[in-house]
Amino acid sequence: MFGGKPLDGFGMVGLVRCGIPVGAVQFLLESGWLTQGELEVLVVSRASLARRHASGLLTARQSDRLLRVARMLAVAEETFGDRRKAGDWLRRPTAPLAGERPLDLLDTGEGARLIETLLGRIAHGIAA
Repeated sequence: MFGGKPLDGFGMVGLVRCGIPVGAVQFLLESGWLTQGELEVLVVSRASLARRHASGLLTARQSDRLLRVARMLAVAEETFGDRRKAGDWLRRPTAPLAGERPLDLLDTGEGARLIETLLGRIAHGIAA
């Protein structure tokens, strides 16, 4: 998702612990996946991001949030076969999520698990 070489699970754990490069945030913005407002709510505020530019790395917590959001964006794109359709679905309230917009639930790990489960049901043709 960030344009780099894929890592296995332990590689991703190490990356999160050490900090994902700040450029990954810019990649999500420039690619149109997230708006600045969505990024601020789900991953990191502008002020915090500006401070992180000095080290070039996000904190472990910020990296974990960024990875959670990026993973769900990728799963949604794979499920719907199209980035625009995935983005529309993520931003539209849905009954199986109690009328919540899926994107709004990505601020927690549990919310991401709910979305991942729902996307799996959709991918397998199970009524969501």
